[in-house]
Amino acid sequence: MGEGAVRERLGDRPVRTAGWLAGGALLAAGAAWTVRGAWEIRLAVAGEPASGPPDQGEGVHRPLNGLEDSYHLVTSLGGGVAFVCALLFLAWLWRVRDNARVLSGRAPKYLGIWVYLGWIVPVVNLWFPRGIVADAFRATAPERKLPVSVNVWWALWLIGMFGGVGLVSRDSTDEIIARAYEEVWPLLGADAAVVGAAVAGALAVRAVTAAQVERIRGVRGPGAAAESVGVTGG
Repeated sequence: MGEGAVRERLGDRPVRTAGWLAGGALLAAGAAWTVRGAWEIRLAVAGEPASGPPDQGEGVHRPLNGLEDSYHLVTSLGGGVAFVCALLFLAWLWRVRDNARVLSGRAPKYLGIWVYLGWIVPVVNLWFPRGIVADAFRATAPERKLPVSVNVWWALWLIGMFGGVGLVSRDSTDEIIARAYEEVWPLLGADAAVVGAAVAGALAVRAVTAAQVERIRGVRGPGAAAESVGVTGG
């Protein structure tokens, strides 16, 4: 692909704005999980009511008390934040992957469908998402080492994802409340992994985005690069 064609293709990709949105959403998700952990501590300190856990088995659920009801609200809000975060992160990931293809002049290592399915297909979800981020960075800045934040993000993501009580859990919210009453530390450990993954993910987004913005500026020139990444100043 000629230099002029590269410049034209990059003009439609405001990667810097996408990076700001994705990084901010990750930090918001980390804050939401911090609040969730605080509520789990409140549940543990309060102790289980004499009436027993909310889910009493055989389809019987007792009425929730005020603290338990507020935990349901906290988890629901956290789930909403996580959903928005996922959308913004995927939009950023698609953009940096596409930019890397234009900048390097080679096809990405992973097909575009894996930007979405790579998170949910068993086995491949252990490394494909990290691989897409790493491939985009290496195609953008082949002379640089992969940022440490990418590996930290992915390691903590896997802990939070598959720890059984983190982002993905087969237990209902009422069952998690019962866990908080019985033994809160595994819950808090999973929450800490999610928060750490969110912070490391924001740093990874920042590092990959910065490398790509720098490369785009080298291709297009400072003024054109600012336009291509959706900003008006340096």
